[in-house]
Parts: sequence; C-alpha cells; structure tokens
Amino acid sequence: MDLVTELTEALGADSVLTGDDVHNRSAGVWRSDTIKAKALLRPRTTEEVSVALEICNRHGQVVVAHGGLTGLVESAITGPDDVALSLERMNAIEEINVTDRTAIVQSGVVLQALQEAVDEQGLMYPLDLGARGSCTIGGNISTNAGGNRVIRYGMTRDMVLGLEAVLADGTIVSSMNQMIKNNAGYDLKQLFIGTEGSLGIVTRAVVRLREKPATQVTLFVAIDAFEKLSQFLKVMDAATSGALSAFEVMWNNFYTLVTTAPAKSQPPLSHDYPYYVLVEAMGADAAVVEAALADAYERELIADAVITQSEAQRLQLWGMRDDVEQCFRYAPNFTFDVSLRVSRMQDYVDEVNRRLASHYEDVHNFTFGHMGDGNLHFVVSVGAGGPEHRRCVEACVYEPLRDIAGSVSAEHGVGLEKKAYLDISRSAAEIDLMRTVKRALDPKGILNPGKILDV
Repeated sequence: MDLVTELTEALGADSVLTGDDVHNRSAGVWRSDTIKAKALLRPRTTEEVSVALEICNRHGQVVVAHGGLTGLVESAITGPDDVALSLERMNAIEEINVTDRTAIVQSGVVLQALQEAVDEQGLMYPLDLGARGSCTIGGNISTNAGGNRVIRYGMTRDMVLGLEAVLADGTIVSSMNQMIKNNAGYDLKQLFIGTEGSLGIVTRAVVRLREKPATQVTLFVAIDAFEKLSQFLKVMDAATSGALSAFEVMWNNFYTLVTTAPAKSQPPLSHDYPYYVLVEAMGADAAVVEAALADAYERELIADAVITQSEAQRLQLWGMRDDVEQCFRYAPNFTFDVSLRVSRMQDYVDEVNRRLASHYEDVHNFTFGHMGDGNLHFVVSVGAGGPEHRRCVEACVYEPLRDIAGSVSAEHGVGLEKKAYLDISRSAAEIDLMRTVKRALDPKGILNPGKILDV
C-alpha cells in the first residue's frame, strides 16, 4: 500500500495533509520559503505518533518533527520527499499541580500559554525567550532552549522532570517522572533533550514550576568599559543573593538600532556609551538593589542607570531587547549564537570584528546576548548574501572559538547550519559516540537525518 494512503487510513484524512495544504505553510520564522514535504502529519495523541512512526519506519520514510518552527539553525527543514510531523494539535495542558509545583503538558503547547496558565495559579514556568508567543514546549525540549533567565534557572534541561517520547520504530518510551529527585538508573529523558528530534519525538512532558516571585526589580544601565561589565555582574549577583535572573548586555550598535526610528522603542539612556545592560532580579528587595546600584555608581562601574517604576516600563525595556527584527533593516543577515567564558569575551568579539573587517569594507555586526551565562548573539550584515559569503562570515565567527574552548551553539541547536562546525565544540570521541547512539535508537536513520550528524 502507498505510504500516504496507509497513513491516511491509520490516522484519518484530516490528520494527513498533502499538496497545497502543506506547501502553503511557512517553513519557519524569518523565512520566506514554504514547507516542502510529501505529507504533513497532525496526530492528536502519543499513540497516533507511534502508529505514524511505525508505518514510516517500515517504509524507510524520513520524518522531521515540527513544533512552532521558530528555530534558527535549519533543524526542521524538510525536502520534497520527506514527511513532516507537526505536534500542533497536541496542545493540551493536562495538569497543573500547585502542591508539587509541576505541570504535565503536551508538546504542542505554546510557551506563553503555559506561562500564563501557571501564573494564574501563583506559579511560574521560568523559561522565557523572545519567541514565547509561538515556540512550543516540544520544540524547547528538542533544542534545550535557554533564553533570558538561564543565569538563575538554567536551561530547559533543568526544568524537565520527565517526558514521553516515541522512537523511530514506534516504541513509546514513557518516563513521566514527577519528582525532583529520581536517581534510579539511567536518566533516559536526557536522550531526547537537545537532540533536535533525531533520536525520538517528544510528545508529552512533566515540567518543574517555581513560586511566582513577589517582586521583580528591573533596571537598565550604561557602562563605559567592557571590563566593568563582569565587575558589575558580580556586584549585582552578590547583592541580590541569588535572585539575579537576567543580565542582558547590548553593544552600542544594537542598542542604537532598536531605539532609533523606525524602531518603536525610545532610548531610556543616551546613545553615548559602548555597553548597556538590562538587569532583572526576581524576588529581590528593591531597596537592596538600589543600594547595590548606588555602590556600583560610586565605584564608577556604571555611568548611568534607570530603574523601572511600573510593569509597563518593565515590558518596554524587554520589548526593546527582544526587537531583534530591527536587524533586518540591514538584510541580508547571518545570525549566530555562541557560548564562551566571560573572561574571553572581549578579546573574542574584537577578533571576530577584526576578521570580518579584513574581508569586507562595510560590516554591521549587531552584538547582544545573555552575558550572565556566557551566551552572545551576532547578527552580521556584510552587504551580500549567498552561500559563499555565509561560509566566509561563519569562519570569522566560529574559528576563533576553537582555541578558547567555546561553543558554536549556546542555545539554538546545530541543525544543518552548524553541522560542519561541530568539531570546534565536540571532540572526535564525542561525535563518534553521538553516531553510535543515533544508530542504536534509529537504525534506519529516518528521524531528522543529516541534522547535527551525517547519519
């Protein structure tokens, strides 16, 4: 029996889309192309995902999982002969347990929907990123998403207590652990967190919630020298006694871009300084934060500062930080997400810019990131697009990481975009072990093949 016919009979006609119903869908955020696939599956349950994968595995059919399609490393890109499997209809928040401070969610739940649902219960799901309104929990798990609060709460990996996943052959691995401590044998959920749907498709998860902080102190500061950034970070982290939840640094060019028309944000501070930091301390005493800020000013660690006085002002600051789309004013762009030690950051950024300048006369490298956890983002425009210029810019950004033990991916994953540079961040032994795990769990290589690894 034909594959699509068999899938349709097994799942139902409304669960198997073909033709224009597939090809008219966008291939992802910030992309102008549409999905190329022979079919797009929309299962409603884990059991239906199992049936679909068993059929596809029997046919040797490639399957690529789709969440909110907000990824930036081409991990969810499909070819015309592939099958896409969307978790969009598995979007139920099954349980919010206030006592245990956990939630059971299906993979298609949008991050913001979970945030708002638990907020109504006086709780918080700490993961937060700019794509909160469209990214999904399953996608967050598949990429081990980080975002704005890693400095305090960690990555997605630190928030997942248990999950349910379906292997390539349709086997359901249900490990819906609801305890913080469970040290009985292998922690199998880790096989599916950050592996971009290449070892199994996550369908449900148990996530850890936190108490909603009673206070949320947010400030914005200007700093006149790079070495003062790390000193200011230490001052604020010590003063807030572990409540520091965000330390977002913007280089001057990014700050100027997002606070200059046609951008909607107004500059809370003048454009006269090389660095700006958005600081947030969830649960901290406002008086303590203000005292630490005054101390930093007296020590000349900061040049100027504002403290928000309302929720509206707080959202305005975050809106400015999240307005990355302003970089498209200089399209075509190449986006990067790297990780390195804070002590190496200044020299690394200088070296990247030196290399770019040696190849191109007109370069815009908009720089910002979660400096508190060592994560930087570049959006680079060199006036031209295409594969040749992409490879040149990638070499300028990635190669300096090799000698300083940095990572080509801090939180976005690897996908197709960074696969060629994996050896910068992982040893040959690590990569060989990754291939071994992939072959063991997906011997026919049907799950997102060619992403991360050439298997």
